Amino acid sequence: MTPAIRQYLVITGNYWAFTLTDGALRMLVVLHFHQLGYSPLEIALLFIFYEFFGVVTNLVGGYLGARIGLNRTMNLGLFLQVLALGMLAVPAAMLTVPWVMAAQALSGIAKDLNKMSAKSGIKLLVPDEQQGKLYKWVAILTGSKNTLKGVGFFLGGVLLMAAGFKGAVIIMGAGLLLVWLASLFLLKQELGKSKAKPKFTDILSKSRAINVLSAARLFLFGARDVWFVVALPVYLHTVFGWDFWKVGGFMATWIIGYGFIQTIAPRITGSMEGKQPAVLWAAALALIPAAIAIGLMAGWSPQVVVIGGLLLFGVLFAINSSLHSYLIVSYARGDGVSLDVGFYYMSNAAGRLLGTILSGWIYQTYGLEACLWISASLVAMAATLASGLPEKRAEQTGQI
Repeated sequence: MTPAIRQYLVITGNYWAFTLTDGALRMLVVLHFHQLGYSPLEIALLFIFYEFFGVVTNLVGGYLGARIGLNRTMNLGLFLQVLALGMLAVPAAMLTVPWVMAAQALSGIAKDLNKMSAKSGIKLLVPDEQQGKLYKWVAILTGSKNTLKGVGFFLGGVLLMAAGFKGAVIIMGAGLLLVWLASLFLLKQELGKSKAKPKFTDILSKSRAINVLSAARLFLFGARDVWFVVALPVYLHTVFGWDFWKVGGFMATWIIGYGFIQTIAPRITGSMEGKQPAVLWAAALALIPAAIAIGLMAGWSPQVVVIGGLLLFGVLFAINSSLHSYLIVSYARGDGVSLDVGFYYMSNAAGRLLGTILSGWIYQTYGLEACLWISASLVAMAATLASGLPEKRAEQTGQI
């Protein structure tokens, strides 16, 4: 086993462990606070700091990764998640909205430090001329992470029923603490540390390709979360009458399938030459939420329309996400890679923040159909922006 593969496995293992707790915690919070009588908008507000600090963390985290090394930012992310879980293991009387929002803020910082470090680290393990291998490694990392996030959704529902909210976060915190201790010894020192000390002003990308791709990513993830984060779990519970076990299990299955599609995206999309794949796959995705909304408005069976449409949405969204994840790693500079990746995932976090707020507000005020129409509009915007990406041959010659 080569040193590069060993480090890839350590990075992926860290990412997997973190993602399990991240997915489980999200499902725990949504279901537990819905059970306590919180409205969809109030539940969405619990995640605002999680998403907002993700925006800040990706900007500052990319700078930190280039200054102190990705090994340190990844381990810091793991440790902060342990602290966030510990904050939620307090007596029920202390679980006020401000306290939960603060814990979610810490978890948001942890999540994006870990994610930025993992995605940036892959760039440094694959030679620039091996773009096919880079696409496959990024796809495997991204897809397997989302598969594990789906398992985390299921785990969250199971732990909530088996151990209660407090017991669940204690179990997860103890497990992640062991992963953090192992990572301190296994992760390569000085990974991703820039040779030239970057200035703080370097956190803003000067690359047109990265700026365009980042804007497209913002709308893409806003389109997903506008109906997936709060609206869909609450809809499944209140309209379909599903219990928490079934909601968590279904959401988990969706994410697992979504992650699997991401891992095989290179086989589906084929050649990555030019910008056309990113434009065409986004345009196809925009049709799905619009079709679901039309079906619901026409009075068709909600179970068939929502579940069937969600499966199609998952396939196409997974391909779009995997394409974007590869492109950012490919476009990013070699020295100080975390600066470019951090800026890009700042836009990703901003899209999630936008989608999360809209998900609770629009669903509570106008219903699921409105969330779906907004989703379709946001994906269409992502496709339009992707048309402004440079051709691959121009990127390879540095004209970005």
